[in-house]
Amino acid sequence: QGSELSGWANGRWTYEGIDLNHNFADLNTALWDAEDNDLVPHEFPNHYIPIPEYYTFANATVSPQPTRAAGWCPPLGCLVEHDLEVLVTSQMNMSQQSGQELTPTADDGVFRWLATVYATSNLAMASEERRLCHYDDFTRYGNIINGANWHTVPGS
Repeated sequence: QGSELSGWANGRWTYEGIDLNHNFADLNTALWDAEDNDLVPHEFPNHYIPIPEYYTFANATVSPQPTRAAGWCPPLGCLVEHDLEVLVTSQMNMSQQSGQELTPTADDGVFRWLATVYATSNLAMASEERRLCHYDDFTRYGNIINGANWHTVPGS
């Protein structure tokens, strides 16, 4: 917890040492594999991907909190307010390629509009005196960014 991080990790770790900010069921890879094998949409529907049963086992590598939270959001249907005041990430935070990659979807315009409305309405985000997110200043992007184009997180 350095001074530039402003305590960002407080409350992020479980008792078991799991980082809840980076611990998601990887549904993207299952979808991409199904697409590669021409299983979408006939055998593998892409409008709803259920959480695989192995993520619910007692020895699962994914903690139950993110798995339950994934059930609240339809695929590609969430905006994430990152760090409560500095950034809204939209859509997928995992790229199919390695590294950072813009991952717009067919409804990218809707998500960008929703993120922009939120970012400009949130007084802490709209303030010119707000703090940086680590070392990044997202004001040049209107305080919104496509998640995978900034910080790739498997499964999110």
